[in-house]
Amino acid sequence: MDLEAQIQLLIDNAPHDGITPQLVAAIAPAIKAIAHQLHYPQYYILQSLESEWVLTTLSNRANPGLEKHVVYAFPTLNDATLASSAGTDSQVIATAIPVTHILFQLIALEPVDSIVFFESPGLTTNAVEVRRTDLQNRIQQLQQNHSPKQVPPNIA
Repeated sequence: MDLEAQIQLLIDNAPHDGITPQLVAAIAPAIKAIAHQLHYPQYYILQSLESEWVLTTLSNRANPGLEKHVVYAFPTLNDATLASSAGTDSQVIATAIPVTHILFQLIALEPVDSIVFFESPGLTTNAVEVRRTDLQNRIQQLQQNHSPKQVPPNIA
């Protein structure tokens, strides 16, 4: 599914509250700009049986008090199951999610600092980190470049 179709699916599945579909359409350029930098139209995210994304806490080696919470996005199902306990833990499953949907979720996932997209099957050395703050900054730039009616001020 191409990025335009993914964005349209996000809009179509948004609550029909008179605001959310327009909101998704307004921030779509920021989401697509980042998605274009990634190699795959979908990635596999590890989830609990309750559909909660599996978070990994990373510590800074030089300063162990510095931590960040990331979600790993794998290019293939095999990578997702090999890189985690998903293959052996019956409480964790790998789910294919369109890249734009992952980025859209990142905006609202407060405990998540970044999504780490692995870009080469079989390798964990080639990865792109997308920080939630970077995505929010892109959305804020959209706000500044367009009329306030297009992008509400409280989105990011």
